[in-house]
Amino acid sequence: MNWFNRFMTGRYGTDQLSMALLILAVILTFTGSITNINVLAYLSYIPLGLCIYRILSKNATKRKMENYKFSILMSPVYSWSKKKLNMIKGSKMHRYFKCPYCKAQLRLPKGKGKIKISCPVCKKEFVKKT
Repeated sequence: MNWFNRFMTGRYGTDQLSMALLILAVILTFTGSITNINVLAYLSYIPLGLCIYRILSKNATKRKMENYKFSILMSPVYSWSKKKLNMIKGSKMHRYFKCPYCKAQLRLPKGKGKIKISCPVCKKEFVKKT
């Protein structure tokens, strides 16, 4: 194992973009093998090769910039999925509504019956059953 540590010294290693490329390669390979489309299996070598190139690269500043741009591109996806996950986790205790006027997301406790809701964004009121 010491030889591997010496080999990887000064190299960039893994990051979010490398892992995304690896996952894409696995998905393409799996899809190609299930559907018997050999082109997908061959296309999976492209992201796999890019992933290996990024991991073994010694130009860390360039790889960090690529990962930074990838993170900016993917941040809406991450925030959307985190919001949906929090809604699923909180679904036992809360109900989620959208304001009919400004479309803001509102979280209210469950089991309170019909209540008058005042939107904190637009200050309009509406009635909903929780």
